[in-house]
Amino acid sequence: MVRKRSGLLQPYDSAKVRAGLASALADRPTPTGGVDALVDRIDVQLQELASPVESDRIGQLVLDELRALDEVAYLRFASVYQDFQGARDFEEALASLEDPVVFND
Repeated sequence: MVRKRSGLLQPYDSAKVRAGLASALADRPTPTGGVDALVDRIDVQLQELASPVESDRIGQLVLDELRALDEVAYLRFASVYQDFQGARDFEEALASLEDPVVFND
């Protein structure tokens, strides 16, 4: 189960994750089966977490995967997921790409 920001609970749907990844990776050089592999990795990570999983946690897993794969796709997804309001938000996200990856699992 997924707890949305509104508090609503709903079943996890990997198709939503796949759609978000596909949008972020549109027209980017992605290996064949790349989106499927990302979704599979996210699904495995989610299975290890207690249910319900916060929707923000799922978004962070997607961002972590995209950051490692493609910086442009990362910025695309982050701009929607984190509701960027202007150029400053993009500047901060770009600056964060320079920071070493730290996983909180």
